[in-house]
Amino acid sequence: MKKIKIGIIGLGRLGMEHAKNLAFKIPNAELIAVCAIEEEIVNKIKNDWGIKYGYTKFEEMVKNTELEAVAIISPSPLHVRHIKLAYQNNLHVYVEKPLGINLAECEEAEKIVESNEKLVFSLGFMRRYDPSYAYAKELIDNGHIGEPFMVKATSIDPEHTIDGAIKFAASSGGLFLDIAVHDIDLIRWFLNDPKVSKIHAIGGSYVHQEFSKYGDGDNVASLIEFKNNKMAILHSGRNAAHGYHVETEIIGSKGSIRIGNVPQKNLVEILDNNGVIKKCSQSFQERFSEAYRLEMQDFIDCIQNKSKKPRSSVYDGTETTKIAFAATEAFQKSEIIKM
Repeated sequence: MKKIKIGIIGLGRLGMEHAKNLAFKIPNAELIAVCAIEEEIVNKIKNDWGIKYGYTKFEEMVKNTELEAVAIISPSPLHVRHIKLAYQNNLHVYVEKPLGINLAECEEAEKIVESNEKLVFSLGFMRRYDPSYAYAKELIDNGHIGEPFMVKATSIDPEHTIDGAIKFAASSGGLFLDIAVHDIDLIRWFLNDPKVSKIHAIGGSYVHQEFSKYGDGDNVASLIEFKNNKMAILHSGRNAAHGYHVETEIIGSKGSIRIGNVPQKNLVEILDNNGVIKKCSQSFQERFSEAYRLEMQDFIDCIQNKSKKPRSSVYDGTETTKIAFAATEAFQKSEIIKM
């Protein structure tokens, strides 16, 4: 089977993760074009990896007639614009979350995707592809814990990345849109896409006051009630001292499933004069490296196998954004938001 020729825009931390997977770890993909505003980075990757084309403008890259697909890892405010350009050039699209930075953009993206159903569209909710989360979903769907009625989710970035978080605080959209959106997507996935009835949220800037001027915090929590009487509890933060902390618990009528209760780097335990130590993951790239590879592999497979669909859709992007915005509003206004 021939390889799918793909280009990528965005060569930052996450963009490089996807670029490496496309160039070296996905057998049925061929990365033939890279694009970023930093010309020196484009030239270095192009020369070091033997990539055929390099661009500093996405508008030029999508006109390359050899391309069949693009991976969009550009800044969030550009996502919908880049999706539109890709579709205008008949290209399959993978795009990182968030789908858009407001609901109007999400709805515009829906219309773009609906304009050509033959093109594959995949949205970057990589946790659906993480082996542990995928196994949990399989157990839930098989009735292993009965009827799931509650999800408790925690996502906390490490303290050692706080400078970057502060730098981009003005444009991040806040904790709910920037970080908790992954947990919101998992909650919808595990509970079979329920609709939200109301949200309450609290939090603040307990360690880093810089976030408060943007109506954000370094730690926030939310209680979500769904119209089918199910519920969720979220905690998102930016200052885990031990590393990158992600854990999830799904509670059902016959049992519970926990993923990542201790965010271990591996199965090694160190026993010394400090006691028993378990090393923790230090970044999202490290914790979800396999998930990133598997979601991009799935995107390429869906292009080749027209009957196969990605695990996340444009509509998932809209729904998670709605919930994240409502949670942000509840936090900022200190009141319950009904949906």
